[in-house]
Amino acid sequence: MERELALEFARVTEAAALAAARWVGKGDKEAADDAAVTAMRVMFDTVSVDGVVVIGEGEMDEAPMLYIGEKVGIGVPPLVDIAVDPLEGTNIVAKGLTGAIAVLAIGPRGTLLHAPDMYMDKIAVGPECKGRVHLDASIKENLWEVARGLDKLISEVTVVVLERERHQHIIEEVRRVGARIKLITDGDVSPAVAAAYPESGVDIVLGIGGAPEGVITAAALKCLGGDFQARLYPEDENEIARCHKMGINDINKIFTIDEMVQSEDVIFAATGITDSFLLKGVRYFKRRAVTQTLVMRSQSGTIRHIEANHHLDKKPLFKDQRIQLKMD
Repeated sequence: MERELALEFARVTEAAALAAARWVGKGDKEAADDAAVTAMRVMFDTVSVDGVVVIGEGEMDEAPMLYIGEKVGIGVPPLVDIAVDPLEGTNIVAKGLTGAIAVLAIGPRGTLLHAPDMYMDKIAVGPECKGRVHLDASIKENLWEVARGLDKLISEVTVVVLERERHQHIIEEVRRVGARIKLITDGDVSPAVAAAYPESGVDIVLGIGGAPEGVITAAALKCLGGDFQARLYPEDENEIARCHKMGINDINKIFTIDEMVQSEDVIFAATGITDSFLLKGVRYFKRRAVTQTLVMRSQSGTIRHIEANHHLDKKPLFKDQRIQLKMD
């Protein structure tokens, strides 16, 4: 892939973040998701790729989505797979909480895991712990390996877990082992990627979350040299049938990071909507907004942090929205 595409994809996540940020705290997660999806679609139509969405977001919440199999880009080479989450953290935006981002990952055609939109059991760590953890190992074993890899006391290791009833056994075991816990309400991409940043305060992410987010996280950690494993977590026979339809016959298979992202040339882009472990959210000023975006490419190892000023009156996608908001 051409390196210039990294900036193009940053523009895509910036547009989604700017659109969703209007809905922060307004209690309408569907409207926020719809705004992010619409903006992302519009910006994809300007990017010089022949892209197909191999894993999308939305079916699980009955929200608008960039659907699996949808074509994006202007239809010229390179041919790419795209994993998208226009709004990672719909409830976060609706409630005005921290941790929402607009995010995507891109790889050459046929290199990103093509999986249905369902749940996935995951484990994510940074470069120092690569090869030390395993999804089938006990929580105690994994946490001690993380402590050794980071040269920390077990009481200094920080685990991020989604606060869900299904994770109660994880929470109890982490506490028994003696590690620290940060519980999050939604949005596990940001903390999983943050595990690769020593100063982030995140050492390992455990638990069951969305499969689309899993593929995107794997792409990010591949750029950062981290490690990731996952196993699909279908909840009923219909979801098992969907796995089989997509060619995943072994439901219990553990996917490694290299199986989920089968290329050494992958691009990851994320823009903050609300403040998160990784990025500041959209900030508004007089007739402009400021975004913070993280863009990474695995082939070159380049990591870019982009702070952009957006003059909204000069952006057709947002100008009419500003006028309508003033009238309201």
